[in-house]
Amino acid sequence: MCANCCSIRIIEFNTALWISSMDPLGTRSQFVYVETLPTWDQPEDVVDGNEEAKSHHRDEVDKLADANHVNAPDSPFPFREDINRKIIVFKGDVALLNCTAIVNTSNETLTDKNPISESVHRHAGPELREELFKLKGCRTGEAKMTEGFNLAARFVIHTVGPKYKPKYRTAAESSLYSCYRNVMQLAKEHGMASVGLCVISTAKRGYPVEDATHIAFRTVRRFLENHGESIEAVVFAVSDTEEAVYKKLLPLYYPRSKEEERASLPLLPDDIGNAEGEPVVPERQIRITEKPGSLDGGSEDDSEDSDMGLVGNHAFARMEGDVDKQRRLILQGQLSDAAQHKQHQRNYNRWLCRARAEDLSDIAALKALYQTGVDLCGRTVMVVVGRNIPVTLIDMEKALLYFIHVMDHITVKEYVVVYFHTLTSEHNQLDTDFLKRLYDIVDVKFKKNLRAFYFVHPSFRSKVSTWFFTTFSVPGIKEKVHHIDNLQQLFTCILPEQIDIPPFVLEYDTRMNSSY
Repeated sequence: MCANCCSIRIIEFNTALWISSMDPLGTRSQFVYVETLPTWDQPEDVVDGNEEAKSHHRDEVDKLADANHVNAPDSPFPFREDINRKIIVFKGDVALLNCTAIVNTSNETLTDKNPISESVHRHAGPELREELFKLKGCRTGEAKMTEGFNLAARFVIHTVGPKYKPKYRTAAESSLYSCYRNVMQLAKEHGMASVGLCVISTAKRGYPVEDATHIAFRTVRRFLENHGESIEAVVFAVSDTEEAVYKKLLPLYYPRSKEEERASLPLLPDDIGNAEGEPVVPERQIRITEKPGSLDGGSEDDSEDSDMGLVGNHAFARMEGDVDKQRRLILQGQLSDAAQHKQHQRNYNRWLCRARAEDLSDIAALKALYQTGVDLCGRTVMVVVGRNIPVTLIDMEKALLYFIHVMDHITVKEYVVVYFHTLTSEHNQLDTDFLKRLYDIVDVKFKKNLRAFYFVHPSFRSKVSTWFFTTFSVPGIKEKVHHIDNLQQLFTCILPEQIDIPPFVLEYDTRMNSSY
């Protein structure tokens, strides 16, 4: 093994790594500190200083590496010591971990009675069940968050894994990917340092353990690569049933050396997902060659002439059309509505790709945009806190990207926005040019599925500005804007328990309106 390799150990309940702190009665605490658990670095015997085991392990890895071709291709999951340092495997109850958040796997009504969920509820106390009732369920593949109550973890992220049927394997894979991806996304958006992941696809739902583990490992790996700068630890909590599978598959996605990377390469499955770990369905892919229709042989000039002659004839060129001509026609008002829609969709997709690729953790930390409950019609409620947007101090293009990133999956169905204008000042004011640009960039679903925009605690100046903006710049949403002078009015549309209101807004409303 190389000197830089990190550590693994599957932790047993009865090991010495149980928290050694005592409560006032002198009994040992049942909770487990993440900081006491070794990360995915070296084999278990190496951690204990067993030199013979270390030598044996090195010989085994070398044998595997030598069995591969000398010029083997690079692994899609290369050795990354920084990522391995974040990975922990814990054999035990996820409900006992003191991670920032732990994951609870449940059903769509959030009332499942599988062993994991029952343990989470038992340790969290009855308040958790009451909180879940307010969420009004969770769809398969989605994730919702509550407080941890009596748990060591501050939060619980609830998600619903798919029921597995071989006939619908593709759908099950996509849903399971969404579970892990949405859990990790919530962790990032809320600035969580550590996440305790249970096995989301329980035996009750019939998902093959090995297939599910492949999806879990690659989804988490890709998320840490692309978006995981702020996440310090991901703990995979397993039982006896999953332990052997996790031991076997972890080196494929988290190799602990270049040698192990090469040895694991032939063992990877054919489908390793796309750049985000999402399952790939080959028949749904568009295949584009680098030079469509190019011929073998001939001079370079002949090849260029051949390529130029084929532009506009191959399928992709016919689909795309002349981009410069399309833009010119848009400016001249001569492009059809359908063509303009396609052009707009391509532009939005480019923004969405940027939003998914860029590190937006500094914008997320502002807590200026977040999802809360639902309104009286069951529509998702999104909250914007004006005072948390320091317009003069942040990169507004990154703010635009963050808005697109958070809202893209929300806007596929009807939703409402609550904007708290409370106690905003000059440096919190979004100018109309930025808002118009945002309106022009976002996909049509943003505008179509927005059912109401509640403008809370508006000033006279903001009312006038809003009227001008919605009358002359974006008339399509004018009828959806509602000025709300106090929270009592807001509660006629959204119940108090369905919306997280910043404390300063509550204090201001109490002071100005004295009752609600």
